[in-house]
Amino acid sequence: MLTTLKNAFKIKEIRKKLLYTFAMLVVIRLGSQLPVPGVDRTYFARWFAAQGGDAFNFFDAFTGGSFLNMSIFALNITPYITSSIIMQLMTIAIPKLEEMQRDGEEGRKKIASITRYVTVGLALIEATAMAVGFGRSGLLAEYNALNVITVITALTAGSAVLMWIGERITENGVGNGISIVLIINIISRLPQDLTGLCEQFIKGKAIAVGVVAAVIILAIILFMVVLVILLNDALRKIPVQYAKKVQGRKMVGGQSTSIPLKVNTAGVIPIIFASSIMEFPIIICSLFGVNATGVWAEILKGMNSSYWCKIATPQYSIGLVVYILMVIFFAYFYTSITFNPLEIADNMKKQGGFIPGIRPGKPTSDYLNKILNYIIFIGACGLTIVGVLPFVFNGVFGASVSFGGTSLIIIVSVILETIKQIESQMLVRNYKGFLND
Repeated sequence: MLTTLKNAFKIKEIRKKLLYTFAMLVVIRLGSQLPVPGVDRTYFARWFAAQGGDAFNFFDAFTGGSFLNMSIFALNITPYITSSIIMQLMTIAIPKLEEMQRDGEEGRKKIASITRYVTVGLALIEATAMAVGFGRSGLLAEYNALNVITVITALTAGSAVLMWIGERITENGVGNGISIVLIINIISRLPQDLTGLCEQFIKGKAIAVGVVAAVIILAIILFMVVLVILLNDALRKIPVQYAKKVQGRKMVGGQSTSIPLKVNTAGVIPIIFASSIMEFPIIICSLFGVNATGVWAEILKGMNSSYWCKIATPQYSIGLVVYILMVIFFAYFYTSITFNPLEIADNMKKQGGFIPGIRPGKPTSDYLNKILNYIIFIGACGLTIVGVLPFVFNGVFGASVSFGGTSLIIIVSVILETIKQIESQMLVRNYKGFLND
């Protein structure tokens, strides 16, 4: 990876893109420190510390601490991520959007434009909920219409600016801009998390105990990183043969190729969906100051990841079982709406392609479905391990960190994808240089 970056800096065009991306990241981090006008940041810090679970830690990790600092980027690009997921699901349900998606570049531009409007709408709703909900409790130095409007405007504008920066990075920098914005926010919290682990398990301990603890922490992190890399790169290649046919006086076709099926076909989406559903009731109760009692209080504790895997209260770990089942369910669900074996089988049949030993048409579709079900389960199991390990160590050892399985998958996948994009740009430039010579 370092060699790739070193070689990339030698190429003027790619060096400009890297420096542009770096400059945009500096702007993001500076914006994350600018407070929203009229907000009492000490109140919000106290409120955040008083929350009994990890529901808001997940959100704060995605915003790179902007949420806790109540900066103008407090909402960050979470509205854009939500709107992108909504639009992806809606293209399945609404035929008009499905047509746009199939219209090529022009259709994708229209969907991207709609996504931007949905993003601003979601940001406006979230900003209003925060300004009104928290403002009544003391977030605002003075709760009045002007301050509420100021907070709503600042938070909505901050989210829109980050979306614009992400799109500019995609256009003028390297990698996917939105992913780059997200990853810099997550990485910005890593030093704080690692410092917390060192203070909890290493600092002040005997040398032997500290060394063993450091080795165990590094081994766990390394194991999770390697597992994420394997999940990200693992493929099942389905061989495809194309029949020979005569066109004019020439014999064409007869090539052999393959259909690459990713083991982790749904990416990080199942964990995000499962976590969001589990945390949604907790967040709603916190925002509206609802104190659940009796059975409802027990249910909320079971949904709260901070109570999972604790030896003293094993009954709440039922929520972890529900979480695991939801991750597996969403892995199958999301893959089913983004990958259509019947459509692939029909396209192969039209082009004269077939899988050796499998008849074209429905038998091919059934075969792809069968293979897909196997690899989805393997990918879901891998995702579950990555997602659950932080909860286990938090519950058993009290090792609370903001970066969990979701953050780790995003970091590794975005870094690998960005490096691949840089390498491909270097390769294209080398081809151009060869042709010019």
